[in-house]
Order: sequence, then structure tokens, then C-alpha cells
Amino acid sequence: ASLPSQPLMEIRAGSQAALATVQGTTHSYQDVYGVFPALGRFLSPADERRRRRVCVIGEVTRETLGLPENPIGEYVEIGGEWLKVVGVMEERGDFFGISQDDYALLPYSTLRRLGGLQADLDIGLRLTVAPNFERDAVAERIRTLLRRAHGLKPGDEDDFQVSSPDQLGESFARLGTALTAVVASVVGISLVVGGIGIMNIMLVSVTERTREIGTLKALGATRRQILLQFLTEAAALSMLGGVVGLLVGYGVAAIIAAAAPGIPSVVIPLWAVTLAIGFSGLVGIVFGIMPAAKAADLHPIEALRYE
Repeated sequence: ASLPSQPLMEIRAGSQAALATVQGTTHSYQDVYGVFPALGRFLSPADERRRRRVCVIGEVTRETLGLPENPIGEYVEIGGEWLKVVGVMEERGDFFGISQDDYALLPYSTLRRLGGLQADLDIGLRLTVAPNFERDAVAERIRTLLRRAHGLKPGDEDDFQVSSPDQLGESFARLGTALTAVVASVVGISLVVGGIGIMNIMLVSVTERTREIGTLKALGATRRQILLQFLTEAAALSMLGGVVGLLVGYGVAAIIAAAAPGIPSVVIPLWAVTLAIGFSGLVGIVFGIMPAAKAADLHPIEALRYE
């Protein structure tokens, strides 16, 4: 499917106007992209050969232009030329909040001939590869053919780009790895800062409860029991912070998902919740060891005399 395009061109119908993506393509577009007309027909090979002034539009474009529910036979103005609407494509919905139904498709030859579009167009080719062919081999063959067609010599850089799903997957994987590293760094710094905060809180608590600790030791509390008590308090404090963080994160994600219909609803697996709260408790224990040890090592008589 050939796709020379002029992004966000003005389309007019009567007194209504809309900005939509305008693309020139061939009849194979619907097979390559797996999207078909909901009303009317798609562009035919005869439309391409005869440069007919026809187009198919997306549902959002139809609504924006105020066209009837069945706009077949209506005329719209694109690039200073009037084109007949011969089809309305089936809806694909939004993708990350961006509509996939706000566009107009014209025959490739027609778009190249429209007035006001003499500037270079953004031309792309999209192909589907049969299962018995290797995509990398096909991509390399296309690259060789394009270099030959463009008259490029050995050593010259490509003046085009060939991409495949595998390459896109690798790009997303690299992006994901980089984002993971950045997020891990931020989380690591946050944990250290939070842990230091918990340690300071527990040190203050030990100082304020010195007489209480002395009383407990005078009544027979062992060093291990005092240590366990303060470690439990530090872990509980840290886990409470983890729960608050989970609720805030879930709320922010839910708001974003509601604002952008293309984003799936928020689902947090139970194992992730358990891991987050458990890790928060571990941070509390690690940073609570020093305050707990300080409390456990207090001498009962000195603790009782503390003012």
C-alpha cells in the first residue's frame, strides 16, 4: 500500500471544515492494514488508473464535517478540489488517546495531481510478508532495490528507511530497558531517602521513650524483645508508606486511563502488591536496625534516670 500523505490537511464539506490526515493509497490498503469499509466501497484499481476524484473517510472525519450517517455520494473539498465520498471505513477506536478514524484516503495518482500539493510528499510503502519468507531477507532485498532506484553508490548513506516489526520490537525493548534503568535509579534514591527518614523517626522515638524502655527492662524484657519491638514498629511504618504509595499510584494511573480512552484500565496483580508491601517492610527493617539496637542496648538504670 503506497502512502504519500499530507498530515492534517483541511477538508471542507459545505460550511464545515476539519483537519484530518490525508493519504494517497491503492486498493491493497485494506488488505495490508486489515481495515475495510463499513459503508460503500473502497478505492478500486480503476480509480487509480483514471485518477478519479473519489475518497473514503473515517468515521470521526464524517462526524466532524457534519455529513449524514450515510454520506455515500456526498462531496468534500481537499486541496482545492472536490472529491466524491465513496466509502466510510470501519471504526478502529483510539490508540493512547489519539483517534485512528480521523482521515481521508484518496487514490495515489489523484493525490499527486491535486492542486496545491506540488511539494514533496511523505511517501511510504507497507508490505505484508508471506509466512514462507524471512522478513529480514525481504527487508534487505527492498533496501537493495531502493538504493539502485535512487542511484546510490556504495558507501553512500540511505536516503530512505526500511523497518520491520522485529526492528520496531528491538527499539521498544531498548527504550524499555532505558526507562527501567531510569525508574530503578529514581526508586533507589527514593528508598534511601525514605529509609533515612524512617531511621531518624525511630531514633527520635527511642530518645522520647527512654524511660519506657527502662521500665520494660526493669520488668524483665530481654534485649531481643526490645530489638524485635522496635524493628516491628519500623517495618510497620515503612509498610504503611508502601500502602499509601500503592493507592496514590493506582489513583494516578486510573485518572490517566480515564482521560485517555485508548489506554487499558488499570490492573495491579496481587503478586505486585505483595512484593511492593513486602519490600517496603524490608526497607523499614534494614534502616530500623540501628535505632532498635540503640534501644536494646540501653542500661535499665540509666534509662529510668533519663529526664
